[in-house]
Amino acid sequence: MSSHYDLIIRNGHVVCPDGVRKADIAVYDEKIVDIADEISGEAKEVVDATGKYVFPGTTDGHVHFNDPGRTEWETISTGSSALAAGGGVAFFDMPLNCNPCTLDAVHFNNKLAVAQKDSLVDYGFWGGLTPNNLDKLDELAECGVIGFKAFSCHSGIDEFGRLDDYTALVGMQKLAKLGLPLMVHCENAEITKELTELSLANNRAGVRDYFAARPPITEIENVSRMITFAEETGCKLIIAHISTAKAVELVTEARKRGVDVCCETIGHYLYLTGDDVERLGTVAKCSPPIRDGANQSKMWGKLFNDEIAFVSSDHSPCDPKLKDGEFMRVWGGISACQTTLQGLLTHAYHDRKFPLLDIARLTAQNVNDIFNIQGKGKIQAGYDADFALVDLNQEFTLQADDLFYKHKVSPYVGDRFRGNVTQTILRGTTIFKDGKIVSKPIGKHLKPTL
Repeated sequence: MSSHYDLIIRNGHVVCPDGVRKADIAVYDEKIVDIADEISGEAKEVVDATGKYVFPGTTDGHVHFNDPGRTEWETISTGSSALAAGGGVAFFDMPLNCNPCTLDAVHFNNKLAVAQKDSLVDYGFWGGLTPNNLDKLDELAECGVIGFKAFSCHSGIDEFGRLDDYTALVGMQKLAKLGLPLMVHCENAEITKELTELSLANNRAGVRDYFAARPPITEIENVSRMITFAEETGCKLIIAHISTAKAVELVTEARKRGVDVCCETIGHYLYLTGDDVERLGTVAKCSPPIRDGANQSKMWGKLFNDEIAFVSSDHSPCDPKLKDGEFMRVWGGISACQTTLQGLLTHAYHDRKFPLLDIARLTAQNVNDIFNIQGKGKIQAGYDADFALVDLNQEFTLQADDLFYKHKVSPYVGDRFRGNVTQTILRGTTIFKDGKIVSKPIGKHLKPTL
């Protein structure tokens, strides 16, 4: 290779797929071309990473940036900026809560046009699977969706219909032929609906009432059912934001017998408990709800046991006015895409000695492997030059003004973190540094290799 590079990162502790090593990284034409103890030669730019850890830039597999159509909640511009500030280089945007939802090629292309103009980081898109668009799955696949998302319960958006049994069967049969995965939000529709209506009829609308209306069995039962459909159809299944250790066990058991199923979880199921939600209020309402401390401890065990495939943010913001009111009635969604990596560094690495290599795997490598995104997610020659430079021991208290979201709201405001992203590099270009966005939008569309 020529000794003239676009970028050399020197003296960092590099989190490679096979371990952490002190090394230099050379970048040419947006790709990693060499990793060595010492790289000679010249570069247009040199970054001194002495004392820093160089992680692969993260890919968030589950965000709702709501653009186009609900830009008063969030935009691709603000959401991707927040992601970059947390060490992120790519996201996969959900087919809701944009308006209209991403249920056909026309609305896919409308969203793509916004991202091409406004996204700071690379991006992929989920298509939706509902009873009303079974005839649109092929055209969405041709557009390059990374997979399809469905809700077993009411989605919160009337135009995004829930997954009934017929749609699950036919949809999974179609997706198996297309070779694309289905991610399902698993909560039993009938139980959650009846318990919610009963609670409200009795004027019970508080935090604990909400928990009681969506008990663990609603997730556990539905995960079991979705696995049955996947096993019969051969469809690749991903359980969205899994919240209970028992449901993780069902996924693990199914994998052992050959079912193509895995699960993601979200930081707030690892960091928060129901008691925290009572303290924080509606800013911490989400669905499925945050569980108790005993379940949280078991979830950490599942993470350590390699039973959870990847960790996302499920960044689901709204206009703050929609969070005003009784807990049961307000919008359920948490803003969190800026703090996924820092949260794992704090709660997993520092608090629980969880390996840095596994944090990189959960936030970058696995999600790209699962969705067949080639050349992304690892610090390895030939891969995109995507990096998050981290001061592993720097402590900071998250302030609202630190957030790049459209609305500077998060349950983590005021929390103490240990491990701070100081610089984010996308395909060799620095996009975030020392608390500031330092690049124009340069994101590219990511498509799966089928």
